[in-house]
Formats: sequence, C-alpha cells, structure tokens
Amino acid sequence: MNSALGFCQEAEFSIDKSVHKFPATKQGEMLSHEYMITNTGDEPLIISDYKVSCTCTKAILPKDSIPPGETYALQVTFDTKEKYYYQDRTIILVTNTKKKMHKIRFKVKVVPNE
Repeated sequence: MNSALGFCQEAEFSIDKSVHKFPATKQGEMLSHEYMITNTGDEPLIISDYKVSCTCTKAILPKDSIPPGETYALQVTFDTKEKYYYQDRTIILVTNTKKKMHKIRFKVKVVPNE
C-alpha cells in the first residue's frame, strides 16, 4: 500500500513572478535578477539544466535539490553588450516535475551607445 502512495508524490514548481521587466538600461551593462522558486510538492525539486537562445543569458542552478517547502533564489544574468532596443528573453528550466520544463522570462529596453 505504501508503494502505491509513493507514485502520487512528486516535486512541484512554484515561482513568485515568472516575468521580470528591467528598467531601460544603457548598452554594455550587466543585468541580474533573482527568481524565487519554491518546491510546493512532496519530493525534492531538481533543476538539472536550462536552455536559452543566446550565451548572453546565464542562470545559476542549485547545486543540490530543493527540499519540499523550501525556496531557491535562481539568479539570472543578461549581458547587454552588443544588444540594443527591445529584448524579450525566455529561459527554459529543465526539472523533475510532471511538466518537466518551466519558462521564465525577462524584458528590457537597451539604449544603444551613441
């Protein structure tokens, strides 16, 4: 009977705000934001990888799993060097949840250097 209950338990992903909007920023600045991710499930949450379209965006993944009820501050950085005007970036997090992949985004208007 206990093994049947184990199948219902899983990690669940909850985020305080999945889209962040930075203020207008001058080209060449390094931006950083922390997304607060909470494991609302019954099993440890594992964020094993992330996918981005450009190496200008990086995420610092947790070294260990996130226990049930715990929160992790996922830091994302964006290098605005050689970027300009409206930027809308998506980071896909690879997890051990039922959904497997979760999207977070940020937006920023990069003001080009004159």
